[in-house]
Amino acid sequence: MEFKKKQIYGLIGYPIKHSFSAAMHNAAFSYLAMNAEYKLFEINPQDLQYFFHRIIPLRDIKGETIPFDALRGFNVTIPHKEAVLQFLNKISPAAAEIKAVNTVSVHNGSEFKGFNTDFAGFDRHISELDVNTEKAAIIGAGGAARAVAYALKTKQTEEIAIYDIDKAKAESLAKAVNSWDSGCAAYAVELIEDLNLHAKTLLVNASPVGMREDDPLLITRQMLHKDLFVYDLIYNPVYTKLLLLAQDNGLRHRNGLKMLLYQGVLAFEHWIGIDAPLEIMFEALKGEMKKCQG
Repeated sequence: MEFKKKQIYGLIGYPIKHSFSAAMHNAAFSYLAMNAEYKLFEINPQDLQYFFHRIIPLRDIKGETIPFDALRGFNVTIPHKEAVLQFLNKISPAAAEIKAVNTVSVHNGSEFKGFNTDFAGFDRHISELDVNTEKAAIIGAGGAARAVAYALKTKQTEEIAIYDIDKAKAESLAKAVNSWDSGCAAYAVELIEDLNLHAKTLLVNASPVGMREDDPLLITRQMLHKDLFVYDLIYNPVYTKLLLLAQDNGLRHRNGLKMLLYQGVLAFEHWIGIDAPLEIMFEALKGEMKKCQG
């Protein structure tokens, strides 16, 4: 696909330097010989409205200023997945139900349409892994957790326990799940111990806890059992403290790298309108993972 002028795609979030998304999408653009580039834009929460209203310059993390009219689409990550909703002109039905957006297409320079490809990315990966999703527990209640819960409700999950340091957010997500008319019963807990992991088949960390070396390990060995699958949406670091705990105790576990891949493939197809080169994108992600592992 040929573009006369370079088209820019990217990721907005805060912080953002840990992301592998640029490597994945730029590998796809290069493979397809497209005049396009994916960049990282670190947008502070208080500056989000200025980004959408074009009041502040659009600069990538390297300090390069990008013309707004070159921006054709972008992904959204922590902490903006819910906050962006108020700035969008259109929202896909799934994103409207989830109340979180991770992919935005830009039309005519100033029209924004939001999608949620996170839930489909998570769904595809856990389907590949043949995870028992009958009874689930989720740590976190932000935009990523909303997508995970939405994916689980399509899998006839019977029960979802939700913990967040902000109990009001956990209660809001539980209320949303219970309104989706899926037969899934969701409830918020005040303490992480109340997730009752001994009675769960799946634990998902959908919070940012684990991204930094000094982050605490929220789960103890005593909470685990051999039939619990542990899934951490974090992929950088490759092994969080939670995944190391699961590994050391012989539990099946995965990080969110393939969820990142599958949501990225769908985002690419929303933006470009052609099939994404999945294998090329996956090889790029594996390359980034090897760099992290030294």
